[in-house]
Amino acid sequence: MASSSKPKSNYEVFLSFRGTDIRNTFLGHLYKALHHNGIHTFIDSEELRKGDQTLPALMKAIEESFVAIIVFSKDYASSRWCLEELMKIMECKEQKDLTVLPVFYKVDPREVRQGSKSYGKALAKHESKFGKDSEKVEQWKKALFNAGSLSGWHFNDGDESELIERIVKEISTLLDRTPLHVAKHPIGINSRVVKLKSMLNVESDDGVFMMGLWGKGGIGKTSLAKAIYNDIFRQFEGSAFLANVRETSKGCRDLVALQEKLLLEILISKQRLVVSNVDAGTNLVRDRLCCKKVLLILDDVDDLRQLNALVGEGKWFGNGSRIIITTRDKHLLTCHGIDQDYVYEVKALEDNEARELLSKHVFQTHQKLKIRTDLVDSVLNYAEGLPLAIEVLGSFLCGRREHEWKSTLKKFSKIPHKTINNVLKISYDGLEDNEKEIFLHIACFFKGQDSQYIKKVIDSCDFEITIGLEILLERSLISMEHGIVEMHDLIQLMGMDIVNQECRDDPWRRSRLWLYDDVLDVLSRDMGDCVVKAIVLEPLEQKEIYVKPNAFTKASSCNDGNNQPHGENEFDQESMQRLWLEIYLRRRLG
Repeated sequence: MASSSKPKSNYEVFLSFRGTDIRNTFLGHLYKALHHNGIHTFIDSEELRKGDQTLPALMKAIEESFVAIIVFSKDYASSRWCLEELMKIMECKEQKDLTVLPVFYKVDPREVRQGSKSYGKALAKHESKFGKDSEKVEQWKKALFNAGSLSGWHFNDGDESELIERIVKEISTLLDRTPLHVAKHPIGINSRVVKLKSMLNVESDDGVFMMGLWGKGGIGKTSLAKAIYNDIFRQFEGSAFLANVRETSKGCRDLVALQEKLLLEILISKQRLVVSNVDAGTNLVRDRLCCKKVLLILDDVDDLRQLNALVGEGKWFGNGSRIIITTRDKHLLTCHGIDQDYVYEVKALEDNEARELLSKHVFQTHQKLKIRTDLVDSVLNYAEGLPLAIEVLGSFLCGRREHEWKSTLKKFSKIPHKTINNVLKISYDGLEDNEKEIFLHIACFFKGQDSQYIKKVIDSCDFEITIGLEILLERSLISMEHGIVEMHDLIQLMGMDIVNQECRDDPWRRSRLWLYDDVLDVLSRDMGDCVVKAIVLEPLEQKEIYVKPNAFTKASSCNDGNNQPHGENEFDQESMQRLWLEIYLRRRLG
């Protein structure tokens, strides 16, 4: 899918007109004014119309334009070319959201609609040529009626320059609402846009419809929201895409700035409306937009205050409006009253999509390096369908040789890529302490284990595990499949890196240990002021570990569901050693 709603074109406006009437007068002046204002306009020359081979080129230009201006003059309907153009324009209006603006130049709109006077005479001539019951002529009549019923400009006499100025101003305003850049290689987006359009039911003007796009960081929520925006925004009276809402609304004043931006974009005002505070902005948004059919996308929302300040319950906008919210927090959508049937989970790319996206980023030059299939597969396995990871790694590996690929994979299996990790860590940073601790326990110890087992172990350590797991599910940090807790490998790596960063050089200064060498290092010495909270070891083979007598003197005990918790005063050092070894030095599925 292209990164905008229409194919790339050299033209923004298509002019449909009858040349012998107005080419060197009104039409010529209009074209020059549009060109002077930087608006790329398609205007054909009379010479081009000498053969039917030109018709496909004209039809293509119409399909690729954003706006069509039809200049209905006295002799417009006498031209078969003009009527064919008109039919195509009205078809594109229905099927491709082409904006159509008629200019009734010294003719009455009723003449166009009803086929009277000069239009009646022209249609009669066409009927005599093609037959009175000709299907082609009937199609032309229908197109004339529909186009003649549209709002536009009616000019009989006066100053043409004033009319041209008004037309150019209107076109400039329309073109200010430009499509958004989606992605360098928007692989896999088109099929998802089709699904979203069916859910949005844009054709219906009954009430206001709100939906959510939910998923983990880097999964492509923003790209998908931009793509659906590009596809449908011209069907609305006004539209706004508010990007990075989380980042730009840290303070109360920042919410005011977002309210001002929303009003500016939808009302297409040349002067920013000044909002004094959030409450005043709330009233202003509601009052100014209550009768407008709008498309509003709020990207990366993480707080209910943002929704309350920008969209309320959706009743602030006119019938037919559509509001799309992207977020990492599913519960936020529930709190705002969005039905779960209208929460679209953005999932990882399919295998073939992921492979294509990686190929686009890695092999950007015509001379492709030959990279072993197993190395490509390793990168894809590492990314697990996460578009952000595929794009970042693909660009990093572009032009590199096989030994560099191997080294890169080895490096990032230990320490995550900074760009990818920073995006994923946003979800962790938004958690409360209870959920942070549970997340780190799962990332370091319990990925792939039964949820009931995890609940028993973590609940015994005084964490609120039931609500904690639910919140991690809502934030897309974990998933549940048949009672097994799963986690994306890169999210797990992010969690492990958080622990490792507590002190990379000394495992004594880390809260959790899971590697044999780190555990051996800590347990073979007196704990002293060691900060280790938990150790889970899955040894590859049976090994004897010498544990210093004072290894667990500062450890507080909890049980794994099979042992009762004990205070450390009830045990001598030898008993404490046995208890902690029983709890923590176990096989992962033990």
